[in-house]
Amino acid sequence: MTGLAQRHKKLERNVTLLALGAFVTVAIGGIVEIAPLFWIDNTIEKVEGMRPYTPLEQAGRDIYIREGCYACHSQMIRPFRDEAERYGHYSLAAESMFDHPFQWGSKRTGPDLARVGGRYSDEWHVQHLKDPQSVVPETVMPKYGFLAETNLDIGDPEARLRALRRVGVPYTDRDLKMAIADITAQADPDADAGDLETRYPKAQIRDFDGDPGRVTEMDALVAYLQMLGTLVDVNAAAAQEELVQETGR
Repeated sequence: MTGLAQRHKKLERNVTLLALGAFVTVAIGGIVEIAPLFWIDNTIEKVEGMRPYTPLEQAGRDIYIREGCYACHSQMIRPFRDEAERYGHYSLAAESMFDHPFQWGSKRTGPDLARVGGRYSDEWHVQHLKDPQSVVPETVMPKYGFLAETNLDIGDPEARLRALRRVGVPYTDRDLKMAIADITAQADPDADAGDLETRYPKAQIRDFDGDPGRVTEMDALVAYLQMLGTLVDVNAAAAQEELVQETGR
């Protein structure tokens, strides 16, 4: 038996040495993979058009998560032909850069929603949420009609945006200051939106739930759904992303 084989046999028979060797091996592998990330400013290539959620869209996203919509709907179109033909252009990493938490996944009871924005009218979404089977008879989705009857509890949206800013979402001081006013302005086409559209390009301003007299949870959720996949010119962004990968710049 060679010296190397003897040392290997000794290592296999000594639990302490084996555990220490495994730890050292894993540590080296982890350092090699993780350490370079500390010298990279951002692992996601920024693309033109991406912006943080408006306070109303963020409130809708919170409701989306609260009601467990993510359990049946993913927001990640994979780069496969069958998915792209059904749902649209494959998802880009930058499109989820302001999501905390992100809504990726491949388990779907219902369709992927990464590009659902603008695909249906507000009225369709409201009816679908109130009585899903009336528009999609085969669906097993529960009814969410109570959203239209529930006034949106604004709470402290400034604190919400401030917390998101601490984890990297680039909300400005003005965004924080105008958070409450922005929620009302986006859901009321007759309100003075101020510089809302300047600070949040492509923000959709209108009554979303058919009840202009108040801002409801339905307003917020529909505003969020109608925004999904509408911010980025995915074809141009994907081409730029591929160019960066090829050139390494």
